[in-house]
Amino acid sequence: MKINWGTGLVIGMVLFISFILFFVIKISTQDKYDFDLVTEDYYQKELVFQKEMDDQTNSHSLKSKVKGKRTAEGWLISFPEEVDYSKVSGTVLMYRPSNKKLDFEMPLKLSSSTLLIPDEKLVGGRWNTIVHWSIDGEDYLFKDEIIY
Repeated sequence: MKINWGTGLVIGMVLFISFILFFVIKISTQDKYDFDLVTEDYYQKELVFQKEMDDQTNSHSLKSKVKGKRTAEGWLISFPEEVDYSKVSGTVLMYRPSNKKLDFEMPLKLSSSTLLIPDEKLVGGRWNTIVHWSIDGEDYLFKDEIIY
């Protein structure tokens, strides 16, 4: 049996489509290729974007800023000295863009002007620190990207 150019073209297309489908099925069924959206409630977060911008503006209006730095014990978040730390309330979200299973949130209850996130809670890699805090009815927001 002789194969003409039309049959060869169809065979080539079928082989190419099979090659592509193999990789699509492989990527969609294996967990190591599973990448989620950055956040589950993306559209709801976009609706409160203006409030976040206002909270960040409030944070920038303070004389000194919230700062984060790495120490031997973990990640240390320092609040401004002019703020009465006993009145501060809020939450700290440590967000891992590459693996949502590592994300965690902590209530913000200060006994001094600093908050330590222990080293054993943080795995090496990129983290986003998001601190929502309020004092005397005024809301503030601190965001920082760190490589730990």
